[in-house]
Amino acid sequence: MAGRVRAAALAAAALLTAAAAVGCDSGATGAGDPENKPPAASTPAGTAKGRETGREAGREAGREADGERPALPAALTDQRLDWSRCAAPRKALGSAARAPGGAWQCATLTAPLDYREPAGETIGIALIRSKAEDADRRLGSLLFNFGGPGGSGVTGLPGFAEEFAALHARYDLVSFDPRGVAESSAVVCRDDRQTATSLELDSTPDTPAEEKAYLDDSVAFGAGCAKRSGKVLPHVGTSNAARDMDLVREVLGDKKLNYFGFSYGTELGGVYAHLFPRKVGRLALDAVVDPSADIVRHSRNQALGFQRAFDNYSRSTGSTAAAGTARVVRLLERLDREPLTTESGRPLTQSLAVTGILSPLYGEDSWPLLTKGLREAEGGDGTPLLRLADSYNDRDQDGSYGTAHHAQRAISCADAKGRVSAGQVRATHLAEFRKVSSAFGPYLAWDLAGWCAAWPVIGEHETPEVGAKGAPPILVIGGKGDPATPYEGSLRMVEELGAGVGVQITYEGEGHGAYLTGDACIGRAVDQHFLDGVVPGAGTTCS
Repeated sequence: MAGRVRAAALAAAALLTAAAAVGCDSGATGAGDPENKPPAASTPAGTAKGRETGREAGREAGREADGERPALPAALTDQRLDWSRCAAPRKALGSAARAPGGAWQCATLTAPLDYREPAGETIGIALIRSKAEDADRRLGSLLFNFGGPGGSGVTGLPGFAEEFAALHARYDLVSFDPRGVAESSAVVCRDDRQTATSLELDSTPDTPAEEKAYLDDSVAFGAGCAKRSGKVLPHVGTSNAARDMDLVREVLGDKKLNYFGFSYGTELGGVYAHLFPRKVGRLALDAVVDPSADIVRHSRNQALGFQRAFDNYSRSTGSTAAAGTARVVRLLERLDREPLTTESGRPLTQSLAVTGILSPLYGEDSWPLLTKGLREAEGGDGTPLLRLADSYNDRDQDGSYGTAHHAQRAISCADAKGRVSAGQVRATHLAEFRKVSSAFGPYLAWDLAGWCAAWPVIGEHETPEVGAKGAPPILVIGGKGDPATPYEGSLRMVEELGAGVGVQITYEGEGHGAYLTGDACIGRAVDQHFLDGVVPGAGTTCS
């Protein structure tokens, strides 16, 4: 049961918001540049220089030569990390998370801000580790990313450590805050008051005034990011995070990278394998993002995944899928006309209700919370759904908010070139998405227009490159009931990784991510891979 509770908490790392959710368009692309340069930093869009920079970035974003980074100075590759007891974070991830301390050690890695100028300005990458419990049989380090983008590995890993006990016996468990996240020069775009106001806006606008308010807020968000975090904004993309991972590997003394990625972390792992196929050790990717999907398909995939999960939830309550969806549509239409009151005095708006409904779909053990939230809202009390939305939105009781969603948008918009206008949403995507999900489709369609509106940095690619010819087998775990990263994404990842690299494992259960549910079959396959190098048969199914 503990595994399932913590699996639901993975939603906090996976994040929700549509266009970028769980790893929208992350990584590098291109067939390789003869000079083997990393992608160029972006220049503000809309200028001739910016457009040319974007084209150069596309040409330069190929695989690193022979699996190596551009040469880094010895001051970086030979640095010694100053590991010390971790300070308690603002908030640990997950209801059962423990604040770092005791066996947990923290350190800061120094990495180039811009990999094109490796001897230039640097950035600090926050790390956390717990050493292998059986030092005599230690296999090395095992690096984790729990998703987002924007999730903190420093606060996340201790909360999930119980699930990794078998791996902890022989591996140092290690995670990090990717650049732009939490302790690694967090991207900050607005204050708590602005965040609260934004979350109460109508995110499925029905009138010109609502649409203007929604889009103006998106533009203001990007401007705030540029003002407060403009220095790091061009450098927070996934390909740079993958290069940081390789520097982590080298500084920790590991010849190969052993890595376990969840949700967006699967995108990050695929990009690493593409850039450094000869440095791949034992990798597993769980809750897999579709690397072949552009910004629109990512959102449509999520509409499909959440609708499937909600259909399964509805059937579990004795209803039908159609009746359950109609029930939610009626509630959301009611909230669009008039928000509900709550115990806090803050209103439950339609937009907050959507977040409150989708959040518990991440884990089957959270479904009873959804049942209560819907029942109370239909009775006129929005308190339970607002609490679910607040938890997902990283809102503390004092009204302060975390910045994970700031980092999520910054990373996603640095990755993805795709931009969608409000006119395109109205003309095409609303109808398309409603066919997929009448309840959640409009929310996810409109999010396309707001996500990277007037973003100050050009995206790196349309879709990420994860082809990893020459890499050893990589486990790719797809869940049939995954709401945020539908099962089909795992099939596409296997295909994109290339022949003989991706090994498909299917999980028949519910929830976002399979390993953290505690399923014995999935656990056995993954643990044997990491501990013994055993590769399960392709097409393995766990039910």
